[in-house]
Amino acid sequence: MTSRINVLGQAIRLALVGGVAGLAAAPAMAQDSAPTTLDRIEITGSRIRQVDVETAQPVLALTRMDIERQGFSSVSDILQNVTAMGSPTISRANVLTAGENAGGTYVDMRGLGTQRTLVLVNGRRLGISTSGYQDLSVLPVSAIERIEILKDGASAIYGSDAMAGVVNIITRSNVSGVTANVYHGQFSEGDGARDRFDVVAGWSNDRFSATFAAEHSEEKAVWARDRGFSQYSNTDRHPTEGWTTTSQWGQFTGVRGAGCTATAGCAYSLNRGTDPTKPGNYHLTDPAAFTGDTSNTNDQMHLSYPIKRDSLFFSGQANITDNVRFKTELGYNKRESTRVTAGYPLSSSTLGATAAAGNMASNSYFNPFGTQNGFATPTSVAWNRRTWEMPRESTSELKTYRAVAAFDGSFDLGERYFDWEVGYQYSKNELTQHTTGNLHKQRVIDAVGPSYFNAATGKVECGTAAAPKGNGCMVWNPLVPYGVKDPYGLDGNQALQDWLFPAENATGETSTKNWFANLSGSAFTLPAGDLGFAFGLENREENGKFVPDALAQTGATTNLAAGPTGGSYKVKEAYLELNVPVLADLPGAKELSFSAATRYSDYNTFGDTLNSKFGFKWRPLDQLLVRGTWAEGFRAPTINDLYGGGSETFATFSDPCDSVYGSAKTNSGVRARCAQDIANVATFRQLDSTNKPTSGSSAATPVAFTSGSNPQLLPETSTSRTLGVVWSPTFISNFNVSLDWWKIRIDNTIVSDSPNQILIDCYEQGIESRCARFSRDPVTGIVTGLKFGNRNAGFAETEGYDMDLSYRLDTAYGKLSTSWTTTYVSSN
Repeated sequence: MTSRINVLGQAIRLALVGGVAGLAAAPAMAQDSAPTTLDRIEITGSRIRQVDVETAQPVLALTRMDIERQGFSSVSDILQNVTAMGSPTISRANVLTAGENAGGTYVDMRGLGTQRTLVLVNGRRLGISTSGYQDLSVLPVSAIERIEILKDGASAIYGSDAMAGVVNIITRSNVSGVTANVYHGQFSEGDGARDRFDVVAGWSNDRFSATFAAEHSEEKAVWARDRGFSQYSNTDRHPTEGWTTTSQWGQFTGVRGAGCTATAGCAYSLNRGTDPTKPGNYHLTDPAAFTGDTSNTNDQMHLSYPIKRDSLFFSGQANITDNVRFKTELGYNKRESTRVTAGYPLSSSTLGATAAAGNMASNSYFNPFGTQNGFATPTSVAWNRRTWEMPRESTSELKTYRAVAAFDGSFDLGERYFDWEVGYQYSKNELTQHTTGNLHKQRVIDAVGPSYFNAATGKVECGTAAAPKGNGCMVWNPLVPYGVKDPYGLDGNQALQDWLFPAENATGETSTKNWFANLSGSAFTLPAGDLGFAFGLENREENGKFVPDALAQTGATTNLAAGPTGGSYKVKEAYLELNVPVLADLPGAKELSFSAATRYSDYNTFGDTLNSKFGFKWRPLDQLLVRGTWAEGFRAPTINDLYGGGSETFATFSDPCDSVYGSAKTNSGVRARCAQDIANVATFRQLDSTNKPTSGSSAATPVAFTSGSNPQLLPETSTSRTLGVVWSPTFISNFNVSLDWWKIRIDNTIVSDSPNQILIDCYEQGIESRCARFSRDPVTGIVTGLKFGNRNAGFAETEGYDMDLSYRLDTAYGKLSTSWTTTYVSSN
């Protein structure tokens, strides 16, 4: 169970906010003056315009004043202060994230995943990546009027993805004058500075209005080494844990030297300041922390990576007649981010087709046990080295374009009113990624392969004197430690760094095209009031592609290999929504109404789906409201789900053939099937990520597996329920409290197939088709490759309560407002 509490207005922030106003006959907030008549408005979760803002659904609204007084510098910061939100799987703190979504900021309602929360801008979709992620960083904070958060499913109204809830960002309009703001903040440690500058200008009269916003923001990096909780793998309370012998000091392995009793040999590190080509200059590696033989990778990791954003936003409208209006929205955003992770943990066993392919050759000039030292039986040497001189760095640049053009208006038929809207939306994302710090595997093999001293050039060169390699090959001695200047080491050797670490560039692009038409109004009058309705049509097309660097596509570098993603889908949709008043102004029923909605969606990928929603609103007393909903929802498979290129990943799995922990130990049938693939099945051991026999029932693979897509996927489906009360007691003026119970279940979840399940199906169930999905080393028997994709399987379920309290005290000196929100997750 989980509880999350937020006291609005009590965050302590270091901020400098300045305002400049001019060119205005009235203040910029003049549009918020109380209207003389009540207008029909559209509340998130319904397309029916109405006067009453209290609906059957739990909706939280954050105003521009709420945002400004708390000093938020980004939309994601705003939403992370909402207790219904979970922690997104991708954020500035997740520096290991790779691919097209890295560098973006996302929202995750109820902890059900970013792709299951729909984000709208003025009631229309924000736009997605090929993975279905909606990047909130494309929106300037200065352009926001308010944010409405529907804490309920709403696929019947908005379609796919609205399973956990909906975030609707309403932008500013009808602004008069010019306002500028400057914001600065930083952590008490003196890092992570945040700066924002924005300008908002507007002009309006009875027929025309225009609003323009420009914003620049920048958030500096925070390094893991600068915080106690992230300085070491298991915090500064356990500083000796988590160190690795694959360090920047380098070592050779698998040698039976002084002090070694292991049959497979031991690891040895260089005595500092000595010649790395001489075998007598090494000592048995000490795997303990702070020994000088091990590495703390957190020293070279971002805790929170830097982001820079530049945004432009324009909205305008023109009243063509008293009842017809043209409106438009234009947006541009450029987001840049850079992620730094520790230098690559390079092991000779992972470079080639076999574990020995990347060994330092026996006739390498640098091999301590090679021919240049006069050994009668020279031997190749396995080695590992973390390339501390070249931290892995990935820079992402995303340009977002967004345009909306629409006509809307209203008309009356008799005593009934109607509102209508038709329009077109287009959005586009253009992504470029530049990555450095990954090694070209074949070049590393060549660099540690045969080499000789060329007396004519006075240099050590690739190949042999009889057969020089040429072709730009450069030699490298990975046993030269970090910080040592050596002509064949990495430190300060720009030419060698450029040869071994080629830059990689990836590109991506997504677009959304959407035609829409909506009609709402009063169908007819019942004794308790007007029966409201809304009807609409949408025709949407999503296109997307992501193209990794050619080196990454072929797996030529230590970067995780990934194939290109590309595809599209189209959907035609129609919805109908009704709001039926049943009772009004009666004892015990000041108001009783029911709502119903249904949406039909026809996809050219998986077919059609129908999703409905029902709700009720009962007000037994003027100060008490009881509300509840039941809703169906769905999430369509994304372009990446359907057409994603295969990508490499290091998976944790259990090998049934392991002679200690696998089922082959006790199951003769499994053991017999394993024997068909493994010669030494009786003694076979699964290896962990350090190429050592696993000490438990599962371990991370030392080689990358390949995950992929599935064009046969079906949509995820969901059912959500809410039940709550809202109370505004008359004996405490301006006090409100609401309590809502919620429960969400998602079925047919799109999940990645499991390496565990594939191996179990092969060896325990005897399913031959599953055996074809992986391969083993013909000598060692370890799994050297495995392919798995997506599938519809399993379910996710969560349940809990939301409580909101608010109070406003009016005094002679002004108004004092406070609020408290709490989310309690009782089941997850």
